[in-house]
Amino acid sequence: MKEITGGKLCHVVYDGVGRTTYPGSVDCLRPRGMFVAFGNSSGSIDNFDFNALGPKGGLFATRPMLPWYIQTREELLEGVGDLFGVVQSGAVKVEINHRYPLRDVAQAHRDLESRKTSGAGILIP
Repeated sequence: MKEITGGKLCHVVYDGVGRTTYPGSVDCLRPRGMFVAFGNSSGSIDNFDFNALGPKGGLFATRPMLPWYIQTREELLEGVGDLFGVVQSGAVKVEINHRYPLRDVAQAHRDLESRKTSGAGILIP
């Protein structure tokens, strides 16, 4: 990571994988960096060692969950507006990696559950 960031490391690392990737994610952070664990596709992070964050640079860690950020209809509409705004602006690109006819919804679910998919998938009516 030091090569990619010119030796500066990252302000924030968003980790959606969990158990298998979090040690490397934490090691990518600069002092006072933020580790954001938002998923656990490889399993839950058990026994997270908060004491290790101090010597690594006084790091921060959080586990955000949608219900704590979208508690009212107003917050929901604001969040949706922000999300679609950045997508429409082109700042965030959503790549659709899998397309299924609606009649194949059961196969789409099987593929998702068996981890045969990655990225976004859509059902087409």
